[in-house]
Amino acid sequence: MSATDDGTMQREIGMLTAKVDMILETMRRSEEKSDVSRASMHRRLDDQADRMGKVESAVNDVQDDVKDMKPVVEEIQMWRQRGIGALAIVGIGASALTFIVTKFGAALMAWIGTR
Repeated sequence: MSATDDGTMQREIGMLTAKVDMILETMRRSEEKSDVSRASMHRRLDDQADRMGKVESAVNDVQDDVKDMKPVVEEIQMWRQRGIGALAIVGIGASALTFIVTKFGAALMAWIGTR
């Protein structure tokens, strides 16, 4: 081996070393970016988990309120049905009274007038 071959080999080894160092530096930067990206992703996931917890709590509160309101609503519906039934009975009674007055009213007035 000659001195020029030795120098060329040293230079090529130096170039390869520099290229490997550049590759390692690029990988290190990429890993740093990945770390930052993962941290950001975990932070957003944590925020979403907190928001979901708040939504779940609100839904549970609403469900509890609905459970409390359900008996009252059922009672109001029951009273409404009874009221409709009472109106129907009053309507039937009024119709019967009207029928009696129109059918027998003249005869009744004549009978009362003779007394």
